[in-house]
Amino acid sequence: MALKPLYNPKNGQMLVVGFMSGSGSNLCKIVEEEKRLQNMYDKAPFSVVAIFSDTLKSNAKKIGEQYDIPVVLHDIQEFYAHQGRPRNDLEVRRQFDSETVEALKQFGAVVAAYAGYMSIATQPLCDAFLGINVHPADLRIVDGNKRKYTGDHAVRDAILAGEKHLRATTHIIEQKVDYGRILMVSSEVYAQLPQEFDPANKELVKRVAQEHQNLLKEAGDWKIFPFTLRCLAEGYYQQDPQGNLHFAGKQIPQGIAINNAAYQVGTIKGRGGFSFNDHHNRLRESVDAEYRSQNSRIGCICRNCSLSH
Repeated sequence: MALKPLYNPKNGQMLVVGFMSGSGSNLCKIVEEEKRLQNMYDKAPFSVVAIFSDTLKSNAKKIGEQYDIPVVLHDIQEFYAHQGRPRNDLEVRRQFDSETVEALKQFGAVVAAYAGYMSIATQPLCDAFLGINVHPADLRIVDGNKRKYTGDHAVRDAILAGEKHLRATTHIIEQKVDYGRILMVSSEVYAQLPQEFDPANKELVKRVAQEHQNLLKEAGDWKIFPFTLRCLAEGYYQQDPQGNLHFAGKQIPQGIAINNAAYQVGTIKGRGGFSFNDHHNRLRESVDAEYRSQNSRIGCICRNCSLSH
C-alpha cells in the first residue's frame, strides 16, 4: 500500500503560519522549539514565517516583534460589523477566510498552526493550508458515535463527567470542529478536585476548570504541539489512499499517545537531540505500549536511514 507523507521533507523546510486570537503562548512554544532545533542542527525542519490574528486585542504584534516574525492583523468583529451580519453567518466567515488566504500567500506557508485561534476555519482555509490544532481534551473518548469532549468547555465537561485524567490532543483541522483526524495525544494530567468541589457551584466549577486547563496547557499543549509539527516536518506522518493516518509506516487510527519521556523532544534518557542515528529507538520510547509490542515493526521513513525496525 502506497503511503504519502502529509508533508514531504524533500520539499525543504516546512513553512508554517501561526493563527492566534489570544495570548499566543502555544505559538511561542512552537517558535522556541524552532529556535532550539536551529541552534542544535543549524536548520530546523520547520519555520514559522508569519503570524495571523483575527483580533487587534491579541498578543500577535508583541510576539511578532519579539521573534522578528511578520504579523497580519484582520479584525473579524470589524469585518462582520462592516457586512452588517451576525458572527454565526458562515458565508461571511468564508469571505473573511478567503481574504485571509490572499493576505498570507506572500509567505509561502503550507501548514497553519492553530494556536488558540477562536474563529471557525471554513473551506478556504482548509483548502489553503494543512491545519493543525491542539485541543484540551482526549478526543479518543467517544459517547456513542460522537466525540465526548469537544468545544470551548472541554476541560469543564471532562471534570463534571468524572474523568480522573485529562489529556490534550493535536489533530488536523477539517470541516467539522474538533473532529479532525487525531495526530498525537499527550500524557495525562491528574484531575485534582478540592474537597469542597460542588458541581452545582458554577463559579467553583469555572475556577477549577480554568486551573486544570492551565495545567494541561503546560503539560500537554506546550509539549505535543511543537513535537507534532516536528514529526510532520520530518515526514513521519503519512496517509494512505483512503485517508487513514500512519506514523512511520504504522497505521494510527487514534493517533499516537506520548509518554512523559517524549514530552520535550530531545530529552529522553537525558540525552540532547533527536538524531538520525538513534531516532528509531526513541520512536519506540515515545509511543504507548500498543505501538511497542514485540510483534510491532515500525518502518523508518527517515531519508538518512535505511534501517527497518
